[in-house]
Amino acid sequence: MANLDWVCVPRSYEVRKNHLAGQATLEHPLKQQSVTQVVDSNPLSRALEGTDPLSQFARQDEELNDPLSPQKVSELDLKSKRRERDRTEPEDNTLQWSSRRLGILNRFTTNEKLSLSTSFLVASGSLDGGSESIKAHTVVADKTKYRLEQLDHFDDGSMRHMMDLTQQEYIQRFEQLKQELIQSWHNDQRVKALKIAIQCAKMLADTTVLQFYPSQYVLITDILDVFGKLVYDRLRSKASGDPGAVSAATLEREREAARDTCQNWFYKIASIRELLPRLYLEMSIFKCYEFLSSSREEYEKVLHRLTHQLRGIADPLVSSYARCYLVRMGVTLTPSKTYIRENFKDLFIIYPQIFRFVARFNLHPEIVTASSYLQLYAPAFDYMFLCLVHRCELHTQDMLAECKQLKNNGAILMSILSSFKSEFIATNALEFIELINASETPGISKSQLLRSLGSCVSSCAPLQEQRMTFLKTAFETINKLTDPNEYINCVETWAVFVSQYFTVHEVNRLLGELNARMCLGKAYEKHYSQLQNILSRIMQNYRSIELLLIQPNFLPYLDLFQKESVRVEVCKNILSYYKQNSEEYTSDAVVTNALMYLGKILNDSVNALTVEDERRQISQLINVFIHKVYFGRDLEQQLSFYVEARGTFSNLDAVYVTLVHAACKLATRNRSKSTGFVKACIAYCFITIPSIGAVQQQMDLYLLCGQLALQHLCLGQADACFEAALNLVNELPAATIDFEGKPRSLERFLVSYLCNMLATLIVVPDSPDQGVLYFLRLLLEVVGRHEFKTDSTAPSTIYLHCLDMLYVQSLEKFPYHIRGVVSNDDLYGHDPKFLAEVNNMCGQVVDALLLQLKSLGVAQQQRSQAELALELFLKIVRYADLEKESVAQLAVNLWLLANKAQSQLDVKTLPQTLRSVEVLYKQVKDASPKQAQAIASLLLRMRNS
Repeated sequence: MANLDWVCVPRSYEVRKNHLAGQATLEHPLKQQSVTQVVDSNPLSRALEGTDPLSQFARQDEELNDPLSPQKVSELDLKSKRRERDRTEPEDNTLQWSSRRLGILNRFTTNEKLSLSTSFLVASGSLDGGSESIKAHTVVADKTKYRLEQLDHFDDGSMRHMMDLTQQEYIQRFEQLKQELIQSWHNDQRVKALKIAIQCAKMLADTTVLQFYPSQYVLITDILDVFGKLVYDRLRSKASGDPGAVSAATLEREREAARDTCQNWFYKIASIRELLPRLYLEMSIFKCYEFLSSSREEYEKVLHRLTHQLRGIADPLVSSYARCYLVRMGVTLTPSKTYIRENFKDLFIIYPQIFRFVARFNLHPEIVTASSYLQLYAPAFDYMFLCLVHRCELHTQDMLAECKQLKNNGAILMSILSSFKSEFIATNALEFIELINASETPGISKSQLLRSLGSCVSSCAPLQEQRMTFLKTAFETINKLTDPNEYINCVETWAVFVSQYFTVHEVNRLLGELNARMCLGKAYEKHYSQLQNILSRIMQNYRSIELLLIQPNFLPYLDLFQKESVRVEVCKNILSYYKQNSEEYTSDAVVTNALMYLGKILNDSVNALTVEDERRQISQLINVFIHKVYFGRDLEQQLSFYVEARGTFSNLDAVYVTLVHAACKLATRNRSKSTGFVKACIAYCFITIPSIGAVQQQMDLYLLCGQLALQHLCLGQADACFEAALNLVNELPAATIDFEGKPRSLERFLVSYLCNMLATLIVVPDSPDQGVLYFLRLLLEVVGRHEFKTDSTAPSTIYLHCLDMLYVQSLEKFPYHIRGVVSNDDLYGHDPKFLAEVNNMCGQVVDALLLQLKSLGVAQQQRSQAELALELFLKIVRYADLEKESVAQLAVNLWLLANKAQSQLDVKTLPQTLRSVEVLYKQVKDASPKQAQAIASLLLRMRNS
């Protein structure tokens, strides 16, 4: 189409905006509408209050079934009060044994083989009477006789010994025993259930595998608890009677029968020959005493009797856990603490006996160490102390005084620190530190006691006037610890107390002491996790992260982390805390240098093997503190900081992107009339952008910087940015990988980007060194060289927008300008030579579009070809002089081409296109009769064709 005589016609009509007609309103359209009830004037409706009789009956049924109706609420209140009265478990969760059960099972484990003796985990047919159903004995006398015979036949002849069980197998066997007990009970085999409970209780005397005994105690007492609950529920159902019975005499007889049954159970248990199972089973059904007596004095008498009987258990470990079980059962029925106090008196009497075992284990540490042996007592002692001081502080001072009198009181002191309220420990903090200093307990080190004390005072600090004395006294003891492991564990606990209740000077001193102590013999190499935890706790609990960063011992503390992966993790944690807890902005040079030091460590850790997610995390942390560094009106210092950051974070593209945006934002803050500082910012960006690896990001940033330069009248810098952006187009990859790992084409991005570029180039004046419309020529050249897909419509879209841009260049006045920038409309003043050049370029663009039409036809893309033909047809009708025969003929040919693919297009497309031409005719017929006549001629030719 070299003979195409394209001439741009001037716009002879005004562009009018069709505004949406508004409507005045007094209410917000998003306001919730209130529903107004309309009262019916029908008298029948008023008589029924707006409802029909069937609706009334349905509403009454709903109210009767509604759980929130007054009648139902009152019934629920009565039921809840009855349940409240019948509840026997303590309401406060602090005394719930179930909350401690899992912790004990996880803490006390073993790799040794375990043994179990029982007669209920073998074939049921081999047991003496084990499979016979008691239900066959229908006569009460026969049933009683049979049960007594079963108890008489309970000997060791049927016992089976299971040896070499692993811990998991051992737990599974006990679970089977529990299920066997429940099944026997529900099958009305009460004696068999009792025998299972007795055999389980007897196993509590077995301390062969010492380190597993607390877990063994938990497993067996679970079975005893189930047995006690079954007995209690059975007696309660008997005592409540038949719901249909209304006679008071009948109810009284049933209650009397329940009391007799309860006494019968206690008599059965009292007939057990061995002490330990007899005591455990009586304690397991201790709740049942409420069927015999409702007096708390009676409960206390029974508890004191059981306490005295427990003195017959020789092994101190077995005795301690038996007393723990007694206390656990007792707190469910009485708030009295006297029996617990008496149990502690007995414990303190046998307490020295514990250390005879400790001395024995010191000679044979292969069995169990002294420290591990004393830890076995901790769950029992802790729970007993907790029950003693729960809602009652009468005995706290007495227990502390008795603890002082004990020799080797470390185990008791540990339990006191674990169980007593933090307020009491804080009030007597100095007394506790003296006790710890004086404690010399085998198996309980001072570091263990100090850690427990540190945990207590961290949650509740001593009095203000005692804190400094207390801290000095405590750290005098901590600093005397020679074992680095004990020292670092103590400091890890006390770091919370120091950072929470003291000034930054004490925190700095703590970091300095840690640094000096852990450098001895390179002890830090074995304690990276503790050192990291200490730093995290200090940052979590101290008020200002900025004050920590400027302390002399803070950055040297990081030198303890010689392992690169650990050091990187620590720096990430510090910057994360800074991100969450710092001030909005900082201008302190020391803080800035510290943050730059941390960021450099992270930047240097990034290499070619670093995963993308790690790069993103590190970049986000560094970007946060870059945004927080703010020097106010000192713009030169701010730019100097960005220059330093560019040199420091050379491995992170995302940080470079942030720096370019920050520099652009900084340029907009310039209030001086001189453009020197803006040019410096743009030069910084121009130097920084090539270091970014992603071509797509480079192109975006070049365009942004060019637009910024143009706004601040830096035309030379704007030209350089636009030219650099266009030269990158052919380096743009065909596709990129999205976050799902799938390839994503970049053609849509390129089209959007170049359209944005064309909109900007409208107001860019031509440089005298480059010639007319240099950037548009460069863009067309770049698009012509770029490799698009065969069936792609991207080049066609770009060329159509180029026609739009060229038509705007032909107008006497551009639709928009940038203040201070002399655009081509003012620069050329509608010069004929300039217009001739614009018309010539329009012809070149149309030729390129015709080539695109041809390639689409070859590719059998009829729909895309027809759509492009219509788009070009409308551009010609609006922009070109249709009086030129070559242009008019081209328009007609494009219309005919689109009509050939009419079946491929939407049915409304061609009629709407024709209507658009008619509307254009009406717009120009008065202002430009010649152009209107040419359009009318074109319409006639279109209809005739």
